[in-house]
Amino acid sequence: MNLSRIDLNLFVVFNAIYTEGGITRASDSLKLSQPAISHALNRLRDLLGDPLFIRKGNAMVPSAMAHELIGPVRRALGEIEGSLNQLSEFNPAESQREFKIGMRPIVESSLIPALIESMETVAPNVRISAVHYDRSDFQTQLASGALAAVIDIMQPITQMINHKHLGGGKMVVVARQGHPAVHGSISMETYLEQDHIVASSRRLGPALEDYELSRRGYQRRIKLRCQHYLTASHAVQVSDMLLTIPERFARAVNEGLGNQIVPFPAELPAHDIFLYWHTNAENDPGNRWLREQIFGIWTPPVQ
Repeated sequence: MNLSRIDLNLFVVFNAIYTEGGITRASDSLKLSQPAISHALNRLRDLLGDPLFIRKGNAMVPSAMAHELIGPVRRALGEIEGSLNQLSEFNPAESQREFKIGMRPIVESSLIPALIESMETVAPNVRISAVHYDRSDFQTQLASGALAAVIDIMQPITQMINHKHLGGGKMVVVARQGHPAVHGSISMETYLEQDHIVASSRRLGPALEDYELSRRGYQRRIKLRCQHYLTASHAVQVSDMLLTIPERFARAVNEGLGNQIVPFPAELPAHDIFLYWHTNAENDPGNRWLREQIFGIWTPPVQ
């Protein structure tokens, strides 16, 4: 197939439909009309002789060829975009660029308010989107430029992914002011006697602290499971339940709630968080600026 016959914009549309799971969301993502998206998809179907996506209900299910094609397409688009970005200057005061950052809800609640506050005057028109992402596919999304960066716990990565340790810190216990059993500290015996909250984006499974407690022969009583540290902290505020989370997050989401933050009654491994980005974006001025903002915000908590 002669490359000169191919409109590369067709692959931009293909990537958007694959990523967003449908023509409507791809239309919103690319700021194009749905007829324009459908027309581009039909042109690519004719060019490749494959349906690429098969409608099932409200979803567009990728064909076998689409699954094979998406990796190379994303890598190629990412390299092109990365090269173009490196050629351009980035002025945060004037830029209207959007950065999509993959992160879990528990990270979002502590990072986004601080990030927006830091950008309010220096980059008033820069847009930030905190988005959910698939851990099994995040390297491809970074390679394609669909994500500017990812913030998460340690993940297996290839040489094409750069990363930097942000922190997270030791685990602490959050309790309401006036809790009858918590007065600035807590013993393991008292800790195990209380009801507990688990904040996790996973629907099932024990938390990090439960693994460590189990290794020591302990088991705590879970009364509530939710997705956000902020929600869990509000629940702590109106109950006698305890929340165990990394100190960095505890101080960020409990500011103004009046809850106590006390040391965990045993040594636990640090809950480390990392920033990931693709090598294509290493020298992109905009991406480099974004990383600097995140590095500046993610500092160890004041003791």
